[in-house]
Order: sequence, then structure tokens, then C-alpha cells
Amino acid sequence: MQIIPAIDIIDGKCVRLTEGDFTQKTVYDASPLEMAEKYEQHGIRRLHVVDLDGAKAGKVVNWHSIEEIAKYTNLEIDFGGGVKTKEDVERIISMGIQYVTVGSIAVKEPLVFSEWLQHFGSDCFMLGADVKDDKVMVSGWMETSDLALFPFLDQYVNKGVKSIFCTDISKDGKLEGPSFSLYASLKKRFSNVSIIASGGVASIDDLYKLRATQCDGVIIGKAIYEKRISISELEEFINESK
Repeated sequence: MQIIPAIDIIDGKCVRLTEGDFTQKTVYDASPLEMAEKYEQHGIRRLHVVDLDGAKAGKVVNWHSIEEIAKYTNLEIDFGGGVKTKEDVERIISMGIQYVTVGSIAVKEPLVFSEWLQHFGSDCFMLGADVKDDKVMVSGWMETSDLALFPFLDQYVNKGVKSIFCTDISKDGKLEGPSFSLYASLKKRFSNVSIIASGGVASIDDLYKLRATQCDGVIIGKAIYEKRISISELEEFINESK
């Protein structure tokens, strides 16, 4: 199970939200690049980077931050937040970023995302499914769709998507533990897809429990920033995924 620290960006700064609420925002001292370099020094190989301004605005805003991380580290990166055009995808890929994270557009404009999958190939996309009360949320978690989680994922797995991350919004940023049953269900249904857990990780015990669900990766944010989990505690997981 791969450890994937999250770097969420607002105004070029590292932040964490609670339940996706922009009014419940904590800003951290380190810049996105400084955080990325720190993770790389400790053996982390992959980052989950989100442009929260972009998710809210419907267009990528913090290009500079992601360009710096891509240029000055050798980390594998998945990046999303406001990706709306084919040109956005081309620009992200041209930076050497491995995965373009797509969420809202897959819900709102399925024909567009299906075209991207055909044009660029499914290997360079990670499908994000942010869920609350079994409904997929979009636009930085500010809008509820009428799509249920499993049918939404089914349609894109059938089109070749190989990597999915799923966030239970009710758990995100609350440090109360992830939705273990949700990830077990996802892995059971999509056994040949990379399933990445996101939201709620609060302790090292949560990681052992997630590993037992056979998740392929876990995105961790606030638990690291708030020192609930130390980088040294993560070494076992970092080393086993090398």
C-alpha cells in the first residue's frame, strides 16, 4: 500500500480543509515546494496535489506551485483541481506529471472525459470520486450530483480507467478514521483497479486497517501536518512499496 501525502493549495500556500469547507481552513507555514521536498527526502515517492482555488473557480489557478514541484523534485505526482480543457491536460502532462486527476468533468461532461480517455489513454488519468451519502460531489465539494457512487465508477472502469481515489467527505479532515467498509467494497468490486483511500486517516493504526482492505494506496493530509502520524512511523509502509 503506497503512502501518498496530500498537498492542497490555496493562494500558493499549503492548507487543509475540514469536510471540504473553505471556511474551515488551516494554513501551514511551509510552501508547497518545501513540503514536497521534505517528503521526498524521507523516501516518499508520490504526491497528491490539489489546486483548491482551481476546484472552486472551475479552472486551474495555482500553475506556478505545481510547476515548481514537478521541476524541482523527482516525485510521481497526481494533480487536479479545475482541470477543464484538453489544453490543461496537455500542459500537465508536458510538465512530467504522471496522473491528471479528474472529478467534476467526469460527472458533468462525460462525453468530454470519454474523449480525453481515447485521445490521451487511460493510464495518465486518476478518477476522483468524492462521495457524501452515496452521492458523488463536484466543484470542490460544493455541489451534489444525482449520481450514485458505484454506477458512476462502473461506466469509466468499463472505458479503461485503471486508477480511482475515493474520498468520504464526511470523514475528510476530521481525524476520526477512514471509511474502511467503503474501501473494502470498492476493492471487492473493482479488483483489477488501483483503489486509493482518502479522508479521515488519523493514526498509524488506520493505515494497518486500510492495508487489510487491500487498498493500493492511501492519501494522507492533516494527520501528517498535525503530527498525528510522524514520517518515521510511515517508514514501514514506504519501504514495503519500494
